[in-house]
Amino acid sequence: MYVNSAYWQNSRVDFKDRTHPLFVGSCGTYRLLTRPVLPSHRPRGRLDFQLLYIASGKAQFYFNGAEKIVTAGHMVFYRPREEQKYRYYGADQTEVYWVHFTGNDVTNILRQYGISDSTRVVYTGNSLEYKRLFSRMIQELQMRRENYEQLLVLLLRQIFIEIQRRLAQRSKAGNRYIETEVETAVRHFQAHYNTALSIEDYAASRGLSISWFIRNFKELTGLTPMRYILSVRIANAQNLLETTEYNIAEISDIIGYENPLYFSRMFKKQTGVSPSEFRRQLRNYQAADADDLK
Repeated sequence: MYVNSAYWQNSRVDFKDRTHPLFVGSCGTYRLLTRPVLPSHRPRGRLDFQLLYIASGKAQFYFNGAEKIVTAGHMVFYRPREEQKYRYYGADQTEVYWVHFTGNDVTNILRQYGISDSTRVVYTGNSLEYKRLFSRMIQELQMRRENYEQLLVLLLRQIFIEIQRRLAQRSKAGNRYIETEVETAVRHFQAHYNTALSIEDYAASRGLSISWFIRNFKELTGLTPMRYILSVRIANAQNLLETTEYNIAEISDIIGYENPLYFSRMFKKQTGVSPSEFRRQLRNYQAADADDLK
C-alpha cells in the first residue's frame, strides 16, 4: 500500500477552525497494491469537512445505510458530524486523494461553487489536473514554506472551481442518457486504455455518431475521448514509476506504447518532466521524507 499524507502541525486530531473562512487541516493519497481491503468507519463523523477523489479503481460507500459503488472520476463530500463508512479493495487497485478542511464559512463557500448542502457524490471526470492539485497540496503541507496555509486554500478553491465547471457542463449536456453513455465509455476506456482503441469503432459499437459522442464526452468530462485515454495512460505510468522497478521501455509497453521515445515525449508534455526525471524526483523526495521521520 502506497501512502503519502500531511497534517497541519503534524496532528491527526480533527478540529474546527473558527478564525478563517476556509482552512485546510490535512490531505493525502493512498493506493492499494497488495493489501486486500482498507475499511474506514467513523460512526460520529468528524469535526471538519472531507472531500475524496477516486482517481482509479472504485470504492464502496454507505450513505444512510445504503451501499453505493463509487467509481473512478467521482468525488465524495462529507460534512461535519456525518457518519463516514467506506472501504476499498486491493483487487480494484484503488487510488484515492483526500483533503480535510474547516472554517467559519465553508458551507457558503461550497454553495458559491455550486456544491449544494445535499451533494454527496459528484462525477467530475478523471483528470491529471485533479491529481496535480492534490499532490501540490500534500507537498505544501509537508514542506510548510512561507504562506503555505494561504496557498493550500487557493489550491482547494481551484479544485472547487474545476468541480463547478464540470457541474455546469453536465447541466448543459442534458439528460441521463448522455451521462450513462459517457460513464459507460469511461469504464471501457479505463479497462482497455493500453490497447489500440478506436474512438470511431467504439462509437459505432454503441450505435452513436462519432461527432455526437466526442462532443458529449467532452462536455461531461472536459476532455476529448483520446485526451481522456492519454490521461489514463499517463496516470498509470506514474503509478508504475512510483511503485515498480520496471524500466522506461517496459512501462511504455505496459501502458500501450510500442515506442518508448514517443511515450517519454508524451509523458513530459503532460507532466512537465521525463519519466526518468519523475522517478528520480519522487525517490529524492521519499528519501528526504524518510530522513525527516528519523
